[in-house]
Amino acid sequence: MTDQDLTTAPDSAAPAVPTTEQAAAESAVAAMTIDVGQVMDALASVIDPELGLDFVELGLIYGVEIDGAHVHVNYTLTTPGCPIGPAVEEQIEEFVGEVEGVDSVDSELTFTPAWSPERMTEDAKFALGF
Repeated sequence: MTDQDLTTAPDSAAPAVPTTEQAAAESAVAAMTIDVGQVMDALASVIDPELGLDFVELGLIYGVEIDGAHVHVNYTLTTPGCPIGPAVEEQIEEFVGEVEGVDSVDSELTFTPAWSPERMTEDAKFALGF
């Protein structure tokens, strides 16, 4: 071996430290495994305390977009004056943020189209007497 070979040869006793590119690639691979079903399962933990049902059953989740490790949730409330509004955003970010591979979450509140009971699942309609 030459002196140059000795200076560039990896030390077999040193632990492998991932480069920034490797870490980004690993994060991208993990993010590719995120699917809408996992996100919807997490969103089922967001409960409307007045009705005792989750936002998925109530039809309050209007859309989920996944871009790599980022998740965007579009949601509504039963009424514009709903007092749980600020807590909902926090819960969405908390529960979706716990999904494996998710690095960031944001949510957007909309009232277009307006929510109506027709958006609820059949189970939710039954539970609420519709």
